[in-house]
Amino acid sequence: MEFLPIVTRAEYQGEYRVHLTFNDGLAKTVDFSEWLHGPVFKPLKDPQYFQRFFLEGGTIVWPNGADIAPETLYERVKSSEAA
Repeated sequence: MEFLPIVTRAEYQGEYRVHLTFNDGLAKTVDFSEWLHGPVFKPLKDPQYFQRFFLEGGTIVWPNGADIAPETLYERVKSSEAA
């Protein structure tokens, strides 16, 4: 069975950055600013709204239903570790 990454912890780090921890222990701060395009992400450009995220379905989610797949977040963290 292929590993399915799950975000187990998310801590706000200022601006559009969130420190993510995954179910295998991998952890790193991710800058979400590049994903804040399109109608569903528009409210997240407000830093106060951005901070209202929570964990659901194994990833980070905002009250308006915006989310980013945990696999996408995991790949971002893994690729930045290799760099």
